Amino acid sequence: MSEQELNLTPTRPYLARGIYEWICDNNLTPYLLVDATQPYTDVPTQFIQDGQIVLNIVPHAVHRLNIGNEAITFSARFGGVSKDIYVPINAVLGLYARENGQGMFFDPDEYANVKVEENTLKSNITETQESETPKKKPSLRILD
Repeated sequence: MSEQELNLTPTRPYLARGIYEWICDNNLTPYLLVDATQPYTDVPTQFIQDGQIVLNIVPHAVHRLNIGNEAITFSARFGGVSKDIYVPINAVLGLYARENGQGMFFDPDEYANVKVEENTLKSNITETQESETPKKKPSLRILD
């Protein structure tokens, strides 16, 4: 039976979570290599080189990191300005340690035959944006 007949999910998100955990457990700095040309990829454009960007995702440098099956999302500061990052999992080219280069690089064609639901990506982006809407600060009012 071929992989298509079995309709298996891609291994990339599972391996990315494992490699990220291994890098952090060894007190190394995880770097995420991203194909910034993929649709729905939302990264700081000023740092893209040759269609790719490398993001430092060490726990103390990012906020609300989520390595999900459809995307990697987090918030980080770039040039002192906070930015929400959205990287569809098919745009992840690699995850490796800055200090020694160990990690995993993925086959760019792994998702060539996998149908990524456009609606899923769009709804994930919308949910992320809606959940991050600033809430009003609580206030007290003295009543006579």
